[in-house]
Amino acid sequence: MAAAYRAMQRLGPGELTLAEIAGEAGVTAGALAQRFGSKRALLLALFEGAAAGAGDTVRGMRAAHRSPLAALRAYAECLAGMASSPAALARNLAYLQIDLSDPDFRAQLAVQGRATREALRELLDEAVAAGELARGTDTKALARTVEVALNGGLLTWAFYLEGSATRFVREAVDAVVAPYVRGERRKEKGERRAAKASR
Repeated sequence: MAAAYRAMQRLGPGELTLAEIAGEAGVTAGALAQRFGSKRALLLALFEGAAAGAGDTVRGMRAAHRSPLAALRAYAECLAGMASSPAALARNLAYLQIDLSDPDFRAQLAVQGRATREALRELLDEAVAAGELARGTDTKALARTVEVALNGGLLTWAFYLEGSATRFVREAVDAVVAPYVRGERRKEKGERRAAKASR
């Protein structure tokens, strides 16, 4: 599965073959055909695994950062890796077309989306509990808005190609979270930005 993912990072759906994946994995194409039956079946198994572990990716970011909001930014940067270049984003969008047009893949996309949104809400709940976000923040609504900023940010970056996708997406997430950041923390961030600008 890791080999299939690596092959997908350099090949679009039309270029991806069992032979390419087999070469990446160090096995024969026949072995993959015997195990999965077809490229579609292999990709569906890969996508099912990704959907099942979608929330764990966000939670893994939380485990690696002391601050919930820092973990959110790290997740934004991770997701932006899909757009390391316009060509890389185009390949990922080509696979998204399969997700949207094939009912079996579409079902896994929905599972992945719900799991990710729930994990984002957990992260925002922790940010409220930690005093990073204001009490009373509607974390359910905010998680949805963050999700839109993450996914929409990737596509919008491709329109303008202003700076890196990583920075573009991270700033999009910061913008939607900013109104909920506690006043003291907003002030501190503003002072840090002003200090940087004066250097």
